[in-house]
Amino acid sequence: MDATPGFFLAFQVGPLLTTAPMAALLPRLSKGSRMLRSELVTKLQEEMPAVKTTEVEHAVDVVLEEIALALAEGGRVELRGFGAFSVRKRDARTGRNPRTGATVKVEAKRVPFFKPGKELRVQVNGGEEP
Repeated sequence: MDATPGFFLAFQVGPLLTTAPMAALLPRLSKGSRMLRSELVTKLQEEMPAVKTTEVEHAVDVVLEEIALALAEGGRVELRGFGAFSVRKRDARTGRNPRTGATVKVEAKRVPFFKPGKELRVQVNGGEEP
């Protein structure tokens, strides 16, 4: 594995373990654009041609599903260097309907929360510590 700092994704392909820098796997997006799940799968397939497309799709599905399941159980998912997903509790409160101005009761709920890691913050800020 390369000693370059960043995020790495590893896939088991038969007896071989393939690793690739996460930054290299993500398509370069123009400012303000979005990335679709299918674009991530396509980029992963391009970077690791030894892995079948269906296996790449399955790997992406498993990663996202495991994160969702851990959060649904109130857990925390930490991806070193990238960030941490957790659940935060929002207390019940009184809100207002923006259309009518009427007071409404908003129930307590749990919401997903993402805290970016240091390496991600630096990368997003063009290599400078925010």
